[in-house]
Amino acid sequence: MTKDEFETLLVHGGYSADEKSYGALTTPIYQTATYRQGEIGTLPEFDYSRSANPTRGTLERQIALLEEGSHGYAFSSGMAAITAILLLFGSGDEILIPRDLYGGSYRLLDVHFKNFGLTWRIVDTTDAARLDDEFSPNTKAILLESPTNPLLRVSDIAAVSSAAHRHGALVIADNTFLSPYLQRPLTLGADIVVHSATKYIGGHNDVLAGLVALKDDDLAERLLMIQKSSGGVLGPFDSYLLIRGLKTLALRMDRETQSATEIARWLQGHPGADRVFYPGLEDDIGYAVNARQADGAGGLLSFELSERYSLPAFFAALSVITPAESLGSVESMACHPATMSHASVPPETRAEMGISDRLIRLAIGIEGLSSLKEDLERAFDAARIEP
Repeated sequence: MTKDEFETLLVHGGYSADEKSYGALTTPIYQTATYRQGEIGTLPEFDYSRSANPTRGTLERQIALLEEGSHGYAFSSGMAAITAILLLFGSGDEILIPRDLYGGSYRLLDVHFKNFGLTWRIVDTTDAARLDDEFSPNTKAILLESPTNPLLRVSDIAAVSSAAHRHGALVIADNTFLSPYLQRPLTLGADIVVHSATKYIGGHNDVLAGLVALKDDDLAERLLMIQKSSGGVLGPFDSYLLIRGLKTLALRMDRETQSATEIARWLQGHPGADRVFYPGLEDDIGYAVNARQADGAGGLLSFELSERYSLPAFFAALSVITPAESLGSVESMACHPATMSHASVPPETRAEMGISDRLIRLAIGIEGLSSLKEDLERAFDAARIEP
């Protein structure tokens, strides 16, 4: 799919005004729980909104198109989507996860699914050459993030997928950080793609949602049954908000990626940043792989604050950038993973993952680049500890 074709799909994919009675250009919001049925004993297309809703259906068709899959499903949050995917597996199955998986996904596996006999193990997914040695007879899937959260480590999705398939395992790719605009894991061999659509797809901090896309018909049928029976579906109004957000995804991602790249380069030369993590930097360890499999590095970067600066004072001095846990919005946000996104991960596990207590994650929005740099500089100035 060309960039031009993708940008057109963002605006028109999944819905045609000609299909609807009144020719509405904007997808209608079918705010209904149930539907009038016809002849008794016949199964209509829509009978109850937990099973299907026309507004949600438009969104689900669109995410399937954008990810170059065949099936799409919309859930009430990103974690609801991951929960539904994990329900594909059973007691005794093992899931491999990357070193710095999102804290919420880690908690879901470690606190909840272990009660049902589903096990997990941390592996280095960036070293695809050694990944074959990590599989056991019980390994059924790899829950992959590329880039990871929050250290932006990049894995070769095609190589990881090849290794997994050699051992009969699935690849579940969390594509939240890059969105289908910059990366499409299904085309690289992944079996299932999941998004916290709260982030870049929604783009405005006004909706919680999760999206899934896949190609395999049998897997899709199983996931559809889980969606219907577990009930964590996305409502019609929230579905409408995502459809609206998708229309500007390309514009937002281009702006945010450009600004994030500039800020990452600026931070590399700043005395307040000991180390910068961003796969858009030429000297980043994941740069070459990311450049090969994605069309950009996205709007997220992380850095370790120097010991010469006060962490609380740095966050307190921010005014344009908002201290918050989320990302992917038009507003820029700063997250302290140790106490925010990864607070549920035990300190010793965070250390093993490489997440230090001085790590700061920046989600760059669409504000002016100069305003963002000036805000960061003010924060550095306020946080500097005098000798």
